[in-house]
Amino acid sequence: MAHIIVFGNEKGGSGKSTTAMHVLTALLRSGKTVGALDLDLRQKTLTRYIQNRILYIERTGIRLPFPETAVLKKPGDLGMAPGFEATLRAFQDGIAQLDQTNEFIVADCPGNYTQLSELTHAMADTLVTPMNDSFVDFDLLARVDGQTNKVIGPSIYSEMVWKARKARAETGSRPMNWYVTRNRMHALAMKNKRRVGEALEDLARRIGFKLIPGFSDRVIFKELFPNGLTLLDLQDISDEPMSMSNIAARQEVRDLVNALALPGVEVGF
Repeated sequence: MAHIIVFGNEKGGSGKSTTAMHVLTALLRSGKTVGALDLDLRQKTLTRYIQNRILYIERTGIRLPFPETAVLKKPGDLGMAPGFEATLRAFQDGIAQLDQTNEFIVADCPGNYTQLSELTHAMADTLVTPMNDSFVDFDLLARVDGQTNKVIGPSIYSEMVWKARKARAETGSRPMNWYVTRNRMHALAMKNKRRVGEALEDLARRIGFKLIPGFSDRVIFKELFPNGLTLLDLQDISDEPMSMSNIAARQEVRDLVNALALPGVEVGF
């Protein structure tokens, strides 16, 4: 079966879809076959990112790798009434389609709880949870004592992931690897940055995720979306040398992908 990478976070605005797009592009550029499934049926940010990429290729003639995508069928197309059963059937069909021809499947979950999102988390071989570098986003993972900075207990989201990992172990499935990335990091060593880091390291030991580097707060990530591009594409679309800032940002992508330790993947480009 394909290795399923799930990007999940029940808070919006964490850079989840941007991270997913960069990871799947890195896999494609490593020679892997990749399928993409956007489970955010309302925002569809990953879907639009990939569509923008295809339009850019058609407009410029520049050859860039892009994933196979599966669009969840509407209930009427399945001959079913609207509801979770129809959504579940569409999801199963999408996974089955991508599993036939791809080594990896990248699934982007919505920034809120849904039954489908919970099911997708349970199927993850690799779960990536991007978060902004603040205690507002930290609350997604656990509750913290405001005076001592100590973790009081896990959040509902962390408990959901724990149950998913437990269920996989009970069924004999391969274990889930859970990674948390800190996005929108600032270069300055601020007090809040240090406190968030200390709390995350403590929580990682307690509930079993691995903390890995994410992306800094850079304008370039916002500029790439309209054309469906990633930092790994810049060397192919322009003869101009990359700026030092963009080179540093590209290295962040490499570091993140390599930290995921995906089977048969090592990013060196």
